[in-house]
Amino acid sequence: MFSNLRRKYDFTDYILWFIGATLLVAILYGSYVTLSSGKYTTEQWLNFIVFGLAQGGIYALIALGYTMVYGILGMINFAHGEFFMFGTFGAFFVAEALSISGFLESNPLLSIIIMLIAAMAVSATVAMLSERIAYRPLRRAPRLVPLITAIGVSYFLQYTARGFFGSGVEAFPNVPALAGSVVVGPITMQRSQIAVFAATGILLLLLWLIVSKTKIGRAIRAVAEDKDAAALMGVDVDRTISITFALGGIMAGAAGVMYGLVFRQVAFYMGFVPGLKAFTAAVLGGIGNLAGAVLGGLILGVIESVGPSLFLDGIGIPSPHQLKDGIAFTVLVLILIFRPSGILGERLSKRA
Repeated sequence: MFSNLRRKYDFTDYILWFIGATLLVAILYGSYVTLSSGKYTTEQWLNFIVFGLAQGGIYALIALGYTMVYGILGMINFAHGEFFMFGTFGAFFVAEALSISGFLESNPLLSIIIMLIAAMAVSATVAMLSERIAYRPLRRAPRLVPLITAIGVSYFLQYTARGFFGSGVEAFPNVPALAGSVVVGPITMQRSQIAVFAATGILLLLLWLIVSKTKIGRAIRAVAEDKDAAALMGVDVDRTISITFALGGIMAGAAGVMYGLVFRQVAFYMGFVPGLKAFTAAVLGGIGNLAGAVLGGLILGVIESVGPSLFLDGIGIPSPHQLKDGIAFTVLVLILIFRPSGILGERLSKRA
């Protein structure tokens, strides 16, 4: 009986490796044909990469919330995309008020800082309320229960936003100072992309300092390692978990501002796809690993930007950029087949 189960498992394993190898061959063949054709110039490839890095920075900020919550609780918070959505709406209403008053045009830097503060506050508040109301009572429940609850919280937040803000797509106010582009050698960068790079870099540095150098960071790492032992050492476990959710919400709120500045769209359902991409980025880098979340987000953003032209143009796929989501999830499948633990594969608790 057990030998039959073993043979069945091996057969499934071979099937997965065959699928992965087939996908890799298709990617390599498409890339070879595209590069051989010379259809795209070096400048175009560089611009694809720059856009991908800007998009990946947004994914990385959202992915940090997924990876921190997983590192400390061992659960996937599928409502995290909705924290991002609420933060974007918070920034949208503040930006609209600043735009009407003329402050957005006369003081663009201060306006962006105000938008960031508003978005972070909204996302952190929603995250902490979700943890306190929906997740904390299930702390000792089997893992499947919080997972299902997270899906329920996601839908609840989505349709709460729909009820309050409507079902239409709103245009995020334009920041005149971020209009246009800057040419650096062969690279053309939008000013909004430069703002994303600057804000993402600063926020990632601040988060690293908090987690690595502060008392709160030590408490987070201690609780991620062993909740019971941390409690015996005097760490307030509930407070630490709540702070972790707040930090994840703050990063998601900042990502919402960056998303609004680059894509200029706000809707009640907007958290689903970026949230799913950020989860993919977290798994790609190594779920529970802060550096892995950042690396995974950047890699995923670049693959999404470069992949349609590089992988699909060469094999004659019409409208390849409409399949960028498929490329992102194909990469996730390949990582899970060949390296299930992700690129770095290290839990947050092991960083203590």
